[in-house]
Amino acid sequence: MKLLQLLQTCFQSLARNRLRSLLTSLGIIIGAASVIVMMAIGEGSQKLIDERIAAMGTNLLQIMPQHQYGARGSATPNLKPAQLTMADLEKVHAEAAYVSAVSGLAQGSFTAQGPSGSGTITVTGVENDYLFIKNRSLQSGSLFDEDDLLLTRRVAIIGTTTAQKLLGTADGAVGKTIQVGSGIFTVKGVLKPAGTSGGRDQDDLFWIPLETFQVRLSGTGTLESIAVSVRTKALISKAEQDLSAIIREAHGLTAGQANDFSIMNSADALSVASSTAKTMTTLLASIAAVSLLVGGIGIMNIMLVSVTERTREIGILMSIGANKRDILLQFLSESVVLSLAGGVIGIVFALIACRVLNTIDVFTVVNAGVIVLAAGFSALVGIFFGFYPARKAASLYPIDALRYE
Repeated sequence: MKLLQLLQTCFQSLARNRLRSLLTSLGIIIGAASVIVMMAIGEGSQKLIDERIAAMGTNLLQIMPQHQYGARGSATPNLKPAQLTMADLEKVHAEAAYVSAVSGLAQGSFTAQGPSGSGTITVTGVENDYLFIKNRSLQSGSLFDEDDLLLTRRVAIIGTTTAQKLLGTADGAVGKTIQVGSGIFTVKGVLKPAGTSGGRDQDDLFWIPLETFQVRLSGTGTLESIAVSVRTKALISKAEQDLSAIIREAHGLTAGQANDFSIMNSADALSVASSTAKTMTTLLASIAAVSLLVGGIGIMNIMLVSVTERTREIGILMSIGANKRDILLQFLSESVVLSLAGGVIGIVFALIACRVLNTIDVFTVVNAGVIVLAAGFSALVGIFFGFYPARKAASLYPIDALRYE
């Protein structure tokens, strides 16, 4: 039987029972759509995690203060809050091994007024190495120079969002002035846009020299944290131990005292989140794939019913020259078409669902490979579950089939 004739006969048979054909394919439709949507959500989650890791910086460790505790294991905290100071930062600069960049950070919220707008902004005191640590670079302007640091000049490096909010545009922002609190700051550089990561605008930034922050705005000499970029990922554990020893020595902590600081390894936390996201995606996709198998069983059931209903038709075809191979291919093609059509409809529904999910802030990434895999698996389900009914039809004896009532 020629392929064109085979397909024509197949579609005619399915068209005779349109509703039954649609209902038979329903399991495949749901299964294919579910697999693609689950994988798309998983891919979206993975991409968000990768963006957050990139936004955090290069092999980042962050030293932060915490409340100091007495003897190890004691449940009574010292009410005096721990602090990180400029002296701690200088000691890290001088003694830290395994690191490629170090920057102290100090932060505060201030009212800002520019030519095109005003509002409350977060001002962050940083060192020049902070750009390397955070994987950022300048779109225009320059870094802070030695005179800026020695003279504690009021200069700033800002993000494009801050520039648009206060200056109207990021173009030509270098050299313009912004009032922060009671001081006037001159824009020295504008960062290249980094977009949004984890729901946070990475371009809503106002960075000034750390020394300027301490002298002009804060006056306390304390730090929010110390950010450190380790030379390689393999050295992160050693660098963490080294930094812990340095800060403990700087704070005069004895062997029996707990740390009054913490060292956060954000990449590790996000790697755990990434691994968890992959595991959940695989689990959900596996559960969704069960729908395909259930749909395949439904196809087998209907095809067996179809063989029974069309027994006399099979007998007539055999009596006019159709051989067992022709009968096998006819019923197998009907099974494959039912399954593949269900897969295609499921793919369409999945693409629509992913588009809708993106509009409600559920980030999805549709992988073309997953679509091809879903379509191919749908066809395989049709072949696997359709083979037995097709073989049963081909095994009928023409005389017995013609006598069937």
